[in-house]
Parts: sequence; C-alpha cells; structure tokens
Amino acid sequence: MNKKNTLNIIPVILCGGSGTRLWPLSRSGFPKQFLVLSGTTSLFQQAVERINGLASAEIAVGATLVVTNEEHRFLALDQLREMKAVSATLLLEPVGKNTAPALTLAALQATDNGDDPILVVTPADQTVMDSAAFTQALQNSICVADTGAIVILGITPDKPETGYGYIRRQGEVGRHGEYAVAQFAEKPNPEMAEKYLESGDYLWNSGMFVLKASTWLKALKHFRSDIAEATQQSWTGKATDAQFVRPNSGDFALIASDSIDYAVAEKCPNSPFAIKMVPLDAGWNDLGAWDAVWQVGLQDSNGNVTQGDTLTVDTCNTLIHASSRLVSTVGVNNLIVVETADAVLVADRNQSQHVKKLVSALEAQERTEHRLPRKVHRPWGWYDSIDESERFKVKRIQVKPGASLSLQKHYHRTEHWIVVKGTAEVTCGDQTFMLTENQSTYIPLGEVHRLHNPGTIPLEIIEVQSGSYLGEDDIMRFEDHYGR
Repeated sequence: MNKKNTLNIIPVILCGGSGTRLWPLSRSGFPKQFLVLSGTTSLFQQAVERINGLASAEIAVGATLVVTNEEHRFLALDQLREMKAVSATLLLEPVGKNTAPALTLAALQATDNGDDPILVVTPADQTVMDSAAFTQALQNSICVADTGAIVILGITPDKPETGYGYIRRQGEVGRHGEYAVAQFAEKPNPEMAEKYLESGDYLWNSGMFVLKASTWLKALKHFRSDIAEATQQSWTGKATDAQFVRPNSGDFALIASDSIDYAVAEKCPNSPFAIKMVPLDAGWNDLGAWDAVWQVGLQDSNGNVTQGDTLTVDTCNTLIHASSRLVSTVGVNNLIVVETADAVLVADRNQSQHVKKLVSALEAQERTEHRLPRKVHRPWGWYDSIDESERFKVKRIQVKPGASLSLQKHYHRTEHWIVVKGTAEVTCGDQTFMLTENQSTYIPLGEVHRLHNPGTIPLEIIEVQSGSYLGEDDIMRFEDHYGR
C-alpha cells in the first residue's frame, strides 16, 4: 500500500476509572490502571503499547491521546515518560462525566487541525494475553472503520459470564471478519448467560471502539446533541499547558454524564449510523476483581498465583500479593490475600467482586485507606509515612533528579531532614545551602523552605515532623512548579 493509502490512527486511552474492586492495591488516588500487577509495566502502559504497536506500512499511528482526570495527571505523565518512543497529549477532565464526553474531547482534539483520523479507543485497565490476535482484530477493525462504520470489539465468551454486557451479532461475516450488530444486552442473570453462550451469537462487550473522529461527532450530535454542544462549549474555552489540555471547568461541569454505549452505540442498530462488531479472542480480561487477576496470573502446580515475598504450605487455588513483608499461608484454599503497608485484604476468591463494599464502608467511616496508600506519589517523587504517633511523624522522601518541592511553610510543625542518598539543595529562610549523605538540617516552625534535587540520581531523605498538627493540609505554598 503506497503512502497516500496509509490509514492514520490516533490511540485514545480512557484513563478515568477508580478500580475499587482491586483494593487495597488500588486506591482512588492511585487507581488500578497505574498498577504493575505482573511484569514490569502498568496496565495503562500496556494499553498504550498495544495500540502504538499497530504501526505498519499500512497504518500510521499519531500521537496518543490520554483522557484522564486532573488528580491523576502526573501519574499518567510519569508512566508515559518511561515509554521513550511514545508521544502523548493528556486531556484533563476536571470532573468525571463517563466515557461519552471523554471520547468527545479526544475527537475534538484529533480534528483540531482539520484532520479526520481513525480513533482506536480502549480503556486503560484491561489485559490481553495474545498480542498477535489482538493486533489482527484491531487491524481488521481499522479497515472497517475507514468505511465510516462504528466498530466495537466483541470478546468471544468462554463461560456464561454475568459480569459483562453482551453484543448480539447478526448476518454473514464481512470481508474483514466483521458482523452487523443486532442489539446490545445488559448484564444477564446466570440462566440467560447460559443461553447467550449456547447461541454463539452473543459476545462480551469489551468497551473498545474503533471509528473516525468525524463519525463519533456526527453520531453524538444525532443522538445526544446536548452532550455534543456542551462538550464543544467546554472545548472552546480550553487551556493548553505543555502536554496538558484542560477544557473549561465551569462548562465541563454542566455536561450530562453518559457512556459511549448508552449515548450512541446502543442506538445505532436500525439507524443511519452503521455499527459493526469484530470478534476478539486474545485472552482478554478487564480485571474487574481479584479473582480475574488470579485467572490471568501465572499459576504454580497448586493453582497459586503469588507476587512478592510469599511462602505457602498446603495452599491451593489462592492469590497472594505481598507488597512490603513476608506473607505466608498454611492449609488454605481459594483465597485472595493482598498485603500492603497499611492494609491487608483476605477474601474468598469467589466473593472478590464484593471488595467494593469494603471501600464503601471505609468511606462511610470517613477513613483514609480507600483514598491513598501509605506511599504517596507526587509530581516531584514520592513520600512514605513510615511511622507516626501523637505529635510526631516520620517520612521517607524521594525527589527525582532536577525536581523540587514547592516553596512553602507550615504553621503547626517543625521538620528535621537527614540526607541518606544523593545531594540536597535546601532553602531555609534567606539561606540556600547544600547537604550530602549523612548531613542534616532543621526547619523551624513557620519558616519558608524548599527541597531541591540538583543531582542526576534520586535524592532520599528521612523527614521527622514534630508539632501539634501534622496533617498534609498544614501548608502554605508560595511557589510551585506543578501548578498546585
């Protein structure tokens, strides 16, 4: 295929979920798409890699569009920076409005310069075992989308699953393996799921779509003109800051919340908008619960999936994830055991989808464990609160090379800093000085201060806070490189 016939695609990664069913590893401040559940890359990075991997002589892949929320922008940016070959723009939602407005932001960005690329749209928190089969299905979908159709990937079912919506196909298979979509079906009861599986015409709804940007904008205007107009209004008032694009927050708040499926896809059969389904049989899983993580994990001879420092005796069909210490089991079967520094989950594997009830209970009790893990990531690095009691807190802090904390002061606490690795540039009042390993300094209460890493390796310090109030909101920022 010569250059003029090359199909131009844009990867669109929908990265707004919270993943409460994978608590305690997943938190609202560090959701599941950013987790590394196996291997060395996160689910988000795997999604980006899969779509960028479609590049070929026939398919040109443009800059990736990541739709995420303001809170997670630096998590996404940091993980993208680890992917040297990927160019990306982050579209930041000030508040979650579901997937239809999210895709609309991506379509508006993709057509901003007059182009009309094919958007390959995927959630950020899925896993695929067979990369070759995935690539083939997406290539087929791109060819179908080039005709103007909306294409959805349908997962070939291998069991009567009640946790997914279904797509019913009809008619003969097309040139690129596509089928016409007859209807969408809601999550079924067990009896109906059995019938769906037996019929062979029902596939799981993957949430992955392939379509031209103009096709989405036209279909949305046809079916939900209110969302189309409100999102366009918010986009008109957008602000751009390096890789970040922010729609107008006031206008965005007025957009109706709806999914791609409800707003458009389910209304397409028997409408002016053609919708096709391409089957995908590639070991797909949306990792909606810990049991799903066990299913796709590497099981030993006893059916156990383990991660981290674990020791098992007479243990079968169990998932154990150890984050910070040895986790051992004796004589158990069919369990989920997930250990983190500040919370441990033990659950029957068959009940793991109900972990979200625990998260709801934590919220109801106004606890903090559902929001952030003990190790908290910041745009400049991270901190880990390793000990605390009345009137004191101890943190381990790492600052990236070249990064700085904000110029700040505290009203209720003093701080002692001890450098354990790297070099620190410290601003304290009207003084700026350097500290190296095994050197320390004291930040008096109310003193303006800043920590900067001028070196080429990560800076690590131990911080000891002391005072009457040690909350993270005891801070006044005077200057911040990250716009906080």
